[in-house]
This record gives sequence, C-alpha cells and structure tokens, in this order.
Amino acid sequence: MEEKEILKFCLKKGILLDKEVLSLLSEALESESEMKVIEKIRENSQKKFITKNVFCENIKQVNQVFSTLSEDKKKKLETLKIKLGLELEISKESIPLIQETSVIAKDSGINSSRGLDEENVKVKSLISCVNKKPEVEDFVKFFKSRLTKMRGILQTHANLKDLVSINKLSGNRHKVSIIGIVSSKKTTQNKNILLEVEDFTGKIRVLINQNRPGLYEKGEEITADSVIGVVGAGNGEIIFAEDIIYPDSMIAERKRAPTEELAAFIGDVHYGSKLFMKENFIKFVEYLNDVSAPGSEASKIKYLFIVGDLVAGIGIYPEQEPDLEVKDLEKQFQGIAELLGKIRKDITIILSPGNHDGVRLMEPQPLFDKKYAAPLYSLKNVIITTNPAYATIACSKRFSGFDVLTYHGYSYPYYVDKIPSLIKVDAINSPDKIMAYLLKNRHLSPTHSSVQYYPLEEDPFVIEKVPDIFVSGHIHKSAVSYYNNILMISCSAWESITAFQEKMGNKPDFCKVPIVNLKNRTVKILDFE
Repeated sequence: MEEKEILKFCLKKGILLDKEVLSLLSEALESESEMKVIEKIRENSQKKFITKNVFCENIKQVNQVFSTLSEDKKKKLETLKIKLGLELEISKESIPLIQETSVIAKDSGINSSRGLDEENVKVKSLISCVNKKPEVEDFVKFFKSRLTKMRGILQTHANLKDLVSINKLSGNRHKVSIIGIVSSKKTTQNKNILLEVEDFTGKIRVLINQNRPGLYEKGEEITADSVIGVVGAGNGEIIFAEDIIYPDSMIAERKRAPTEELAAFIGDVHYGSKLFMKENFIKFVEYLNDVSAPGSEASKIKYLFIVGDLVAGIGIYPEQEPDLEVKDLEKQFQGIAELLGKIRKDITIILSPGNHDGVRLMEPQPLFDKKYAAPLYSLKNVIITTNPAYATIACSKRFSGFDVLTYHGYSYPYYVDKIPSLIKVDAINSPDKIMAYLLKNRHLSPTHSSVQYYPLEEDPFVIEKVPDIFVSGHIHKSAVSYYNNILMISCSAWESITAFQEKMGNKPDFCKVPIVNLKNRTVKILDFE
C-alpha cells in the first residue's frame, strides 16, 4: 500500500507514524483491514505517535489483528514481523517458554518437520520474547522458580532427613535439615563462614566452623544465590552446620548407541575477524567431506555442534573495528553460511548463539536474528537453537538418544576469580573444572551478577534434566573429561590469540575438534592447527 494511503488512514484516526514504521508498513500492508493493527495499538497504548518500540510494547494487540488474517497474508507479514523485531507467532496470542522441535532423518534434507516416525534429533529451545522492562516482582518470581525447582531436586537426597521450613524452627537447639537459597555470605572475625539462607517462609543464619576442615572447604565453594541443603543443629536464630548438600548432577551409566555414529563439537569460529583461521577451518570442512574410503571415520560423523560466536560481530568491545576483516554483520553471516554450506548434507549442524553473534547479551539468548543471519536459515541441514538449549541426538525407535546441553559459557570467567578451588587450578585454562562446578550446583549461572539475564517466570538456567553431554565454548580452551558420568566438552577457537587474552593470561587452543563415538564412547581430538 502506498505511504499516502496509510497517512490518509492515520490522519482520520488522529495517529502519527514514525518515518521508519511508515516505510515498513507501506511494504507490508495491502488493505484497510490490515491497517487495523495501527488503530488497535493506538487504542491500547493511548499514544498518538507510533514507533517501533510502541509496536513491541503492544505485542498482544498486534497478535490479535494478525490472527484474523488469511494464511496468505500472514506469510506476507513475516518480513514486517522480523524488521519490527517482533519475535512472535502471528497465529498465537501467547508464547510458551519452551519450544520443542523434532527433526526427521537427515538423509531427507528436511530440517523442521513433525509427524514422521523416524525422528533422530529433538531440540528444546527457549523462546525468549522480551518486550517489557523487568520489574522487582519479575526477579522475585524468577528466584522463587529456582528455589522451587531446586527443592524438588534436593529433597530426595538421603542425607536431608526430617526437612523443615525455616519458620518451623523452634527456640530449642536440635538436629535440623533445611533447603534454601543463599542470600548472603561473609567471613567472621574468627574466620568462620556465616551464611544467610532463605526459603519461602523466612531467613536464618548458618555458621560453618573453620575447625571442621572438610566442611569448611565445602563452605568456601558456596556462591551467592545458589540453592543448598543444610544439615546441622540449631534453633530459630542460627544453625551450626554439620554438612552442606549440593543439588549435584549425575547419571547412573554412560549410554551407548546401537549403531555407530559420531558427533563433532566446535565453537568460537569468529568469522570476520582478521585473526580467523580460515585455511584451517576449510581443512576441517574438507575432512568432513572426504568420504571416499568406505567406512571412514569422517563418513560416520552425523552431528556437528557449534556452540556460539560463529561470527566476530560488530562493536562487541571498544575499538573492535581495526580487528575486523569483514566490517558488516550481514556479510559475516553470509560468509560463515557459505563455509557451512559446503559441508555434506547428511551431517546435521546444530548452531547456538554466543556473545559475538549480534543477539542480545541478556540470557537466555534468542535465535540468530533473521535480518542478519538469513543465509543460515536457508541451509537445509542446519538446526538453530537458543543459548542455552537441549538437543537429543541419535534418537530411534529402540534408543532414546543422547541428551546434549549446550551453553556458550559467558558466566564462566566470573567463577574463575571467585571460587577457591577454581582459583587454585587456574580454571580459565581448565574450563572443564568450571563446568563440573556448575553441574554440582545444577545451574549454569547461579550468582545474580555472573551474567546479564532477563528474569523469566521460570529460571531456565536450572539444570533440571541431567545431560549425557555438556558442551560449551567462550573460554577458547579445549578440554574433555567426565563428571559423574556426564561427558564435558569445552571447545577451542578458530581465532588466533587476541591482545586481550594475552593480557588476561589466557592460553587458548586452536582448531581442536573432539569427535565422540556414540556407540563405544571413545573420544578423539582432531587437530587442524
């Protein structure tokens, strides 16, 4: 519809449009019935001047109008939806926090289908549509959700007997067990650790005596805002701890797939950086495609995970521009898509964003922005997820598959400098130690200030389902180890060492690719450096 017709409609209704919004609407709207969305927003917002922000603040009303349109018109409005930044399903009024996608067998070339019997990849991603400024009550709900989930995990622990709520503690000293969230932690003049622990009914102090070495070491590991169990003796004023119970993560046994398939794991490609090791990455792609020898290792690779920082991004840190070979975000995504497009199509590529990928820093991070990353969405064998996300691979009628938890790892540097055991092992260069610590806490970023995050109604960073494989990046250091039968993989980088990393004492690894045999559980690290 021409701009003058839209302006004529708005003039009748007493509405002013932002110039950019007017331009976008003229491309998308075709009739007066579609322009009802403008009127609806005007009525709901009580604002005469309609901007992109006003659209975002009135998603429900936009949804209501879009849902009345024909399927053909809905498709035409997809572009408008993306350009306005409205991550919503136009046929629905409400958006669930969790979306599950099943993917059919890879040789079909289809990457987003349901209803077929043979589904060998299932992805559970967070839909993070955030269109309002968070308020104090949102954070309250967020932490209440965490405590509820963690309590459900902890209350089955054998050592937490006779659990009571904090408000049920009497004035007489006796043996007690409680579950609560750590609202504060400090060291007294006598070098004891003093916690303030809170549940839904109240708060209480918990003292960990320095003369109990094993217990004191457990206490040193406690981070703020984590949920723990406490066994001790006390009254309504204070509990003298005898044991600290972490939620912890473990699986009884290591799964083995009935057929021989391999999965590869990489991260931190940083396409567009002057330090991007392009020739090395091309060697890796060539290796994946070399299936000339029947039964070769490469031919058995069916899954490739890339856990964030596919591109270098723009303006990620001060004065980044001189470090960039490609200074346009769309061209960066186009370049990495071209490289990934060369990979043979029977490999399912599972992508998740990181802090360089042009999405918000607040976690959970949404899917790559279609405005910039459209070439990735056109690749038939690519599955795009949020950060964090769960992917179940190698599913079949006779095998439940491997649950893979992917998290880029933006919270990791915080714990390196705060937790004594991580400081001792120089964990910035041993990232699997950080991963094990977070698995013990059953949370990807328990401390409030460890990452920027949006307080959803449910805390998405609680590790409710213990994965078979936990994979991360961000630290640029390769590491593979087990924690309670959980395979932990930290990915190296495809970007040479930066001045910042040298300054911080990082010792990154480059072009290392862990390959996991899902049948016999062997792990091989290929070196393309």
